[in-house]
Amino acid sequence: MNSQTAASQCTSNGAFVPSPAIWLGGAGVVPFLACALLALLGPEPGASWAAQVMVCYGAVILSFLGGIQWGLATGSADPTDVLTRRLGLSVLPSLVGWGALLLPVLWGLLVLFAAFALVLFLDLQATRRGEAPAWFPRLRVPLSVAVMVSLVFGAVASV
Repeated sequence: MNSQTAASQCTSNGAFVPSPAIWLGGAGVVPFLACALLALLGPEPGASWAAQVMVCYGAVILSFLGGIQWGLATGSADPTDVLTRRLGLSVLPSLVGWGALLLPVLWGLLVLFAAFALVLFLDLQATRRGEAPAWFPRLRVPLSVAVMVSLVFGAVASV
């Protein structure tokens, strides 16, 4: 068995998360962590600014996650109402993120927290149905937990 075959087998059973996904996903979490730390520990006005930046960045990343849902839906050969439902759900993260931008910072952070939790749930369901790669939860769960913890810290700092 060559190394490509071994990598394919690891991918098919969910044991292997592609390195670029790990690095890029991890890099995407860094701004959340930095903003949370600054919001909690930084002096004013930097702390308030960091919480607002976290809402803005969170809305952008939430929209990106909706795009992943769109991609999973359009990559499906299913022409039924399931495809229509998935496409409809895929645009909701962008709309929720936009709405979070219009709220006071504390509420924006809390809305984003709930939205990230819901998108994670949808991603896990997609994997269970075979609509997303088997390795997807091994990437999404730790990234989402880090984002949600950061949002909670930002919310606590905003009180």
